[in-house]
Amino acid sequence: MRFMIIVPGNEKSEANVLPTEQELREMGKYNEELVKAGIMLAGEGLKATSAGARVKFGAKDRSVIDGPFTEAKELIAGFWIWQVKSKAEAIEWVKRAPFPAGTVIEIRQVFESADFAPSDPTGELRAKEEELRKTSQAKTP
Repeated sequence: MRFMIIVPGNEKSEANVLPTEQELREMGKYNEELVKAGIMLAGEGLKATSAGARVKFGAKDRSVIDGPFTEAKELIAGFWIWQVKSKAEAIEWVKRAPFPAGTVIEIRQVFESADFAPSDPTGELRAKEEELRKTSQAKTP
């Protein structure tokens, strides 16, 4: 099972305040544990929303909204993608993360191609998706 672990943004991340050396060391040590355990597939921090944009879809048109975004509950500062056996395992790993008190981390399961079987009874669409995934991964440095 794959899970996305979502790290919320806050005032510091939105102000582009970088982590301290100690915070980087602690997170680096934690990430090393994830890699050694074989569960970390990806993990990155995100720049402030002032460097981002949102695209709003209308019936026929698209509009672009440049950051920064002010809705604090909607901000994401980083993420991991983990491969674990269960949600319970993901929760146990998140509990070990070096975040300050008050931080709330969201854990969301990633859809797997098999989840779409009811919408794709022949398997043709899922096979095409799997081929695209393999091609994309082969091109990743």
